[in-house]
Amino acid sequence: MSDSPEPASPQLPPGAAEGTAADLPDLTPEAHVAQLEAERDDMRDRWLRAEAELRNTRERNRRDLDDARQYAVQSFARDVVEGAENLRRGLASLPPATPGEPETVTRLREGFEGVERSFLGILERHGITRADPTGQPFDANRDQAMAEQPSADVPPGTVLQAWTSAWLLNGRLLRPAMVVVAKAPEAVNTRASAETA
Repeated sequence: MSDSPEPASPQLPPGAAEGTAADLPDLTPEAHVAQLEAERDDMRDRWLRAEAELRNTRERNRRDLDDARQYAVQSFARDVVEGAENLRRGLASLPPATPGEPETVTRLREGFEGVERSFLGILERHGITRADPTGQPFDANRDQAMAEQPSADVPPGTVLQAWTSAWLLNGRLLRPAMVVVAKAPEAVNTRASAETA
């Protein structure tokens, strides 16, 4: 029996009690567990999707980096290939080997051929390869047709002659081959057809 007032109960901010009651609808324990499992499954699905996206991004960046490493020298490789083509043209311009030719010319030819073999070996070690399309079907992805020539010896569309070889850098076209392509010979002489008309 004291005159002191009773301690006051802690005051909640206005609306707190109502908000808490509204946030917790009347659910059975099974329904509440099902709701929590659905939320867990949703979070797991979002986490797996984020992991997959991260993995895809890493893989894409790795591929881009590999491509950059492999093809960063593409401009330089085109210039080097031009040097190889000029060396080939120089060798082709030498007179054919004949018996009794001066020994100096023979050694010069053999020396240039050795330099070319060595140079092509160096290029191949760095992923630059030469492809000669002569005798193969014309491939618009690899060859550039410079002329057509009638021929009964090979099927139409076959490369008769390559003025320059195709060059590839790690399998990707660096420079197309300049080629002469076979076409079907004219079956009827135009003068004979004019006389019959």
